[in-house]
Amino acid sequence: ETLSLRVKAMTENAAKIADFLAGHPKIESISYPFHPSHPQYELAKRQMGGGSTLVALTPKGGKQAAFALADALAIIAISNNLGDAKSIISHPATTTHQRFTPEEKVEMDITEGLLRLSVGLEDADDLIADLSFGLDQV
Repeated sequence: ETLSLRVKAMTENAAKIADFLAGHPKIESISYPFHPSHPQYELAKRQMGGGSTLVALTPKGGKQAAFALADALAIIAISNNLGDAKSIISHPATTTHQRFTPEEKVEMDITEGLLRLSVGLEDADDLIADLSFGLDQV
């Protein structure tokens, strides 16, 4: 009964986080459909009612930086689940996509530094502070 309300709040949080990450000097790239840097931004705006609850991010420094960031987070939990009310971060190359060959991973843009953030219902400013602290550890 509350799914639409939860997804709306989570999507709003994700958009704020995408904006923060896109401007951070320790972030190599982000992928979020409603961020102007996304190659299909205009298409997403026409076809989607919201930008998604997921943000893909790649910190500068590859797998070591990705693990350091994820390990430093206090609010955002490390897990393979997506779509929870709690924010979760995962490393697809060693979890959900671990069985793919290196060539298949390249084809899917699954790099060693890629993290997938499933944004939850926590306060967006708290999540940004958590990510900011984590990035300071990278």
